[in-house]
Amino acid sequence: MRLGVALAALLSVSVARAEEPKRAGEPSVMREPAEITQVADAFDGDDLFDLILTLGYESSWKQAEIRRESSIAQTGLSNGGFVADNMNVAKFRESTSRLNTRADIGLFRDVALYLRMPIILSNEQELTSLNGSAGQQSVVLEGAPGEQLFSLPFKSPKRSGIEYLAIGVDAAIMSQGRDHTKPTWVFGLEGRFNVSDPRRACNANPARLNAFDPATDSQPTLRCADPSDVNRNGVSGERSPNPPLDGAVVEGTFTSGNRSPGVSRGTTALELHTYVSRRIKYIEPYGGFRALFEFQNSSSDYGQSDLKGSLVNHPPLRGTVLFGLNVIPWEIRDQFQRVTLDFRFAGTYVSEGRDYSELFDALGSSDAPTLRMPNYASYRNVMLASQNQSVVDAESNKVYFTGITDVQAHGDYKLSASFTFQAGAYVKFNLGAAYGITQGHFITFDQACNPNFTGDLGAAGSCKTGGEGQQAATGIPNPNFRKGINDTGRRFRVDNSSNIDAWLNASVMF
Repeated sequence: MRLGVALAALLSVSVARAEEPKRAGEPSVMREPAEITQVADAFDGDDLFDLILTLGYESSWKQAEIRRESSIAQTGLSNGGFVADNMNVAKFRESTSRLNTRADIGLFRDVALYLRMPIILSNEQELTSLNGSAGQQSVVLEGAPGEQLFSLPFKSPKRSGIEYLAIGVDAAIMSQGRDHTKPTWVFGLEGRFNVSDPRRACNANPARLNAFDPATDSQPTLRCADPSDVNRNGVSGERSPNPPLDGAVVEGTFTSGNRSPGVSRGTTALELHTYVSRRIKYIEPYGGFRALFEFQNSSSDYGQSDLKGSLVNHPPLRGTVLFGLNVIPWEIRDQFQRVTLDFRFAGTYVSEGRDYSELFDALGSSDAPTLRMPNYASYRNVMLASQNQSVVDAESNKVYFTGITDVQAHGDYKLSASFTFQAGAYVKFNLGAAYGITQGHFITFDQACNPNFTGDLGAAGSCKTGGEGQQAATGIPNPNFRKGINDTGRRFRVDNSSNIDAWLNASVMF
C-alpha cells in the first residue's frame, strides 16, 4: 500500500503542470511563448481581436578585406608558378541606419497577418587602402594592360529609402499554451515587394564633367550613368556626342543622365519559415529554418535573365538554420509583466548567384573600356578565308556590365543576444545586438563558357577544343564574362568579413 502511494506521488510530480500552485517567490508561467513563436490571434474566447504595432531602430556596421588573385612573381604574392589570392586591394566599410516598422493583425485563433516595411535612413560605403594598396593601384586594380578599373579611395553615394514592403501570414499549428503536452510550432509565408528605386552603380568621388546636355547646353554631373552609356556622357551607345556643330546630327540615344542611386535590391522575394519552441519552467529552447527566394525585376540592373550562355542568371538563394534559448528570470502573470533574455545562433547558406557585392559601385561605375563595352549575347557561323569561323552575332542583344557580379557560394554565421521587458498588457521593449562573420568567397566568379550547350561549333566562339578540322564545342560563350575581373588570376575575393548589429524596438499591443 505504501509503495502504491509513493508511485502515485512520483507520477504526479512527473506530469505536474506549470499552472499548479507555486512556492513563495516563484514566478508564474505566462501563456505567451518566446518572441520568435508568438502569433497574434482573434476570436479567442474573450479576446476578439489582436493588433501589435512595432517601431524599431537598427544600426549595422560591416567591414571586410578585398583581395585579388595574382600570379606575379613578387614577395608576399606568388612565385609565378601558381595563382594566389592574397594580393591586397582595399578595405571595405559599410554603415547602415534602418527604421523597422511592423504591424501584426490577428485573423483567427493562432493565425495572423503581418506587414513589415524596413526604411533605410542612411547607407554609406567606402573603399580605402589595405596595407599600402593605394600606392600600387596600377597593379592591384589593373583591368587590361595599362587600364585601371577604379581608384582608391572610393566612396559610394549615400542611399536612403524604403528597402521593401513585406506581407506575410503566420499560423501556429500547435500551441503549448493550449495543450501543455505539445510545443509551439509556427509556420509562415512572406512576400517581399520592391516599392522604391533599385540600386544602381554610382561614383560619389569628384564628378566627371564631360557630358553634354542638348536641352540646356550644359555639362551635367554623371554619378550614376546608365550601363549602356559607354562614354559616361549621357548618351546610350559607343559614340560620344560632343557638342554638335549647327546642323550636325548626333548619333546615339540620349539617356536620363544621372539616375537615382536607389536603395532596394530590385527583386521580388518569397520567404518560407518555420519555428518550434518548448517552454520548460524558466527556459524555452527553440529552433527553426527559413528560406529566401528572390526573383529579379525588369526595372533593376540585373539584366536579361534568359541569356543562354549565362551559367547563373538569378540572385542567390538563402537558407538559414537557427536555434536559441529564451530565458525567463522574472514574470508576473496577472500583471502581464516579464523579463526575457534571448540567446541565438543562425547559420545561413548563400548559394552562388548574381548579387550586389562589396565592389558593386566601384566596378559598375568604372570608366575601364573592358567593362564599359558590351558583350554580344550569342555567336554565329560565317565563312572566313575559306573556313567556317564562329564570330559574334552583331544582331544579338548587347549585354552591358552593370556592376552586379556572380558571387561564389558561402556561409554567413551570426550570434545574437537580446533583452525584452514587457511592462504590462499593452507595452513591450526589446534591446539587442548581434555579431556575424562571413566566409571568404570570390565576388567576380563568372565562367567563360557555359558547358550545358555543346555540339554547335557555330555558336561555340572560343569554347572549343581540338585542332583544325577536329574541333569540338565545349559550350557557348557566357555574355556576362569579363576577362579582366573573371579570368582565373584576375578574380576579386572578400576575406575577413564581419558585421555588428544593434537594435531597439518598442511594441504596443491591443
